[in-house]
Amino acid sequence: MGRLQISKVSNKTISQRNLLVHPPEPPLHILCEDPANSIFVGHTEMLHVPFYWNYNNVANPHIAIVGISGSGKSYFIKTFLIRASFAWNSNAIIIDWAGEYKQWVREVGGTIIALGKGSYINLLDTGGMKPYDRIKQVMRTLELLTDVGNYPEQRRLTEEAIEKAYIEGKYRMDAVEQQDELGKPLKAPTLKNVVRILEEKASMGTYEFPAELENAIYRIKKFTKPGEDYFSKKSTIELEKLVESGVVDIDLSGLPDETTRALGALTILQFIKEKMRASGWAKTKGLRLLVVLDEAWKISKEDNSDAVMIVREGRKYNFGMIIASQNPTDISEAIFSNVGTTFILKVKFEKYLDYLQGTLNFSNFMREKISTFGVGQTAVNMAFITPTPYPSTFLIEKIVGEEPKVEYFLILNKVISEDKRRDAAMAKSIPFEKEGIRRKLIEYGVSDESIVEIIQLFDRNNRRMDVVAFVILLERSGLKRNKITELLQEYGIDDSTLINIFVSADKKKEQYGGKEIAQIILEDEENEK
Repeated sequence: MGRLQISKVSNKTISQRNLLVHPPEPPLHILCEDPANSIFVGHTEMLHVPFYWNYNNVANPHIAIVGISGSGKSYFIKTFLIRASFAWNSNAIIIDWAGEYKQWVREVGGTIIALGKGSYINLLDTGGMKPYDRIKQVMRTLELLTDVGNYPEQRRLTEEAIEKAYIEGKYRMDAVEQQDELGKPLKAPTLKNVVRILEEKASMGTYEFPAELENAIYRIKKFTKPGEDYFSKKSTIELEKLVESGVVDIDLSGLPDETTRALGALTILQFIKEKMRASGWAKTKGLRLLVVLDEAWKISKEDNSDAVMIVREGRKYNFGMIIASQNPTDISEAIFSNVGTTFILKVKFEKYLDYLQGTLNFSNFMREKISTFGVGQTAVNMAFITPTPYPSTFLIEKIVGEEPKVEYFLILNKVISEDKRRDAAMAKSIPFEKEGIRRKLIEYGVSDESIVEIIQLFDRNNRRMDVVAFVILLERSGLKRNKITELLQEYGIDDSTLINIFVSADKKKEQYGGKEIAQIILEDEENEK
């Protein structure tokens, strides 16, 4: 019979014995490889080993981040971009669907490009491409955003008109450099030129399929109407310089609908892709550029999107993409199968857990942990280049971030009953995170000006506000009571207290009439003193 022998074993040795460790973790040389040229994320849950992310051992530098709203996705992205700029002098372009990142980008000294609010992109700018190549990209974009791909004749007419617009502008279709007789850059045509060409063809009355021609005109004309011609004007930004401009926020929130936002996002991605290819192979360490797509389901779901193409080719050019979503099924399988690292924050819907577990093949133990995560806790899945004896999915205690979390407080003293006031378990104030309320109000459609006013009023009053004044402020910002109720319930306010809050709000509005809410709050502060 064998003997049981007790001996001292190092953490490093234990971490390599997968049968003894639940959950297991990769060895130290993987978790802490080359810290000076890596991004610190946090400590592992079991052995408290620091984890430094780099892509030396994984398939590529692309990252997927999934988790419910408020789980810490955008906080992690901001942290990652800050550290990448220090570690590798990386540039970053954020495709900002809802304008969520623009305030942070201002704070870190970045550049805001607000499409639809003073900034425009001419869809037919070549951006250093041959016109023939740009036409292919434009047609692929129109196929993604409209059903023109189902109508071959309309597609042919549109492509033919775009080509004619370039030729009329004296472009050479197979050349990159485009100059006139005096050596000056040529002026790019716009979609308005394309519409004119199609309308001239229709006015001749000789085309044998007039309905096809009219429909082709309609598809393009909707992007050229006054007030909606965001992509039919001269570009106000230098697209070729975007990838070397530090942190750039492409704010799409000023565009009116999902289609125009997707058109702007795809156009930016197409120029990034061509710039990436033109830059050639990279020999230096680190990442030249990080492209962030957060909740951009309309362009990250399709397998023939330019986002997929960047993911497939980015590694050799040192370009990385970060794709984040509450719903992992909104991310194309072609992207999921090509990302080198997936960060899974709190996910509670069973169908999403099923999808992630089936795709990444982690254990039921890991699944249970993910469903009970708190803010900032994450599981990391790494697609290692070669087969390994250690696990590909492991747990991080909490993402260690760069952005300070500021707490605000809603004061409840005036609206809770005397009985509840005596109850020590009843909180007299409700704490919540500044960034959390900012994100929520953006999600609800509250204007930037109103959000700034709300934040400023909290800051002026030592990060505190009476809940009744807060409700009046939200209502005057255009938020309906059902949304206010939903928000306050998320902060743990019960139904009876909610009734008291709204009754008090109605009384105060009647008392103060049309006075500015800021003045009401200031008067309340003076009275309290």
